[in-house]
Amino acid sequence: MAKLIGLTVVGLALAFYKNHQSSYQARLNAFREVTPVELPNCNLIKGIETGSEDLEILPNGLTFFSTGLKYPGIKSFDPSKPGKILLMDLNKKEPEVSELEIRGNTLDISSFNPHGISTFTDEDNAVYLLVVNHPDSSSTVEVFRFQEEERSLLHLKTIRHELLRSVNDIAAVGPESFYATNDHYFTDPYLRSWEMYLGLSWSNAVYYSPDKVQVVAEGLDFANGIGISPDGKYVYIAELLAHKINVYEKHANWTLTPLKVLDFDTLVDNISVDPVTGDLWVGCHPNGIRIFFYDSENPPGSEVLRIQNILSQDPKVTVVYAENGTVLQGTTVASVYKGKLLIGTVFHRALYCDL
Repeated sequence: MAKLIGLTVVGLALAFYKNHQSSYQARLNAFREVTPVELPNCNLIKGIETGSEDLEILPNGLTFFSTGLKYPGIKSFDPSKPGKILLMDLNKKEPEVSELEIRGNTLDISSFNPHGISTFTDEDNAVYLLVVNHPDSSSTVEVFRFQEEERSLLHLKTIRHELLRSVNDIAAVGPESFYATNDHYFTDPYLRSWEMYLGLSWSNAVYYSPDKVQVVAEGLDFANGIGISPDGKYVYIAELLAHKINVYEKHANWTLTPLKVLDFDTLVDNISVDPVTGDLWVGCHPNGIRIFFYDSENPPGSEVLRIQNILSQDPKVTVVYAENGTVLQGTTVASVYKGKLLIGTVFHRALYCDL
């Protein structure tokens, strides 16, 4: 009888493992190959070698990049150096990046590890840059004011909160107010890996302001990119491992009501919203295994989606760019400016193409 019980337990454990292994591979798109989609006149951006995980384009063409991210389980080509915020002027014929000096004595530059970024411009045209930071594997949001003439960032404040436990991306709605995604429930690396493997949809999105902090969306499978419609009425949240983008209605009290869900055959990362058309531009990972288990002989590919009329009954989804990793590895973000497309990656290069 004891042997029978033992065999039953072993059989159940093996079945459980096999079932979750198959689910895990499906969530990571482990067997998908990229069908290339090319764009004319694409050039690698000089000065970006260790990632451009997120980017933000101002109306005047000045563009911020976060670079040098060190993220658990993800490749880094320069793990010993702190991250940086770079600036590029898209109005120049051959734009190049330059590092923005961080001023003030309130931020430890040696542990600066920037992730998602977002900008907010106030009624006096002051530009604030909000940056997700992971110093020593924690999560903070750093608030900077952009000093355009000096080409520098003045550090104003570090935001910490128990609900901002594993922040991935943010969408600013004020100088110190924003929506943020937490990509994991756990902060411990071991527990995070099991959370991801078991497919526990325990991540969420949070609204933060100095006066109010609240969870506004939950039950998400690796909540990632977040964006807001140009009219401010809708919020878009990407679920990386569920291959989904969720559309929410935003209310006056900052809460969100789910409206619809779009499904994809790729891992959706950061979301950029065209301020003129409202189109969503999404950096994607066609095969997640190659991101989380990096192999230089079989690198992760890149994919960019454009989503038009997302609020309609029949949104149009177009693969604008796709590549197998020979040029660009691990695309996380894409954004447009005057007929140009910028594409950033989690740890690799960045690309600048004509549309």
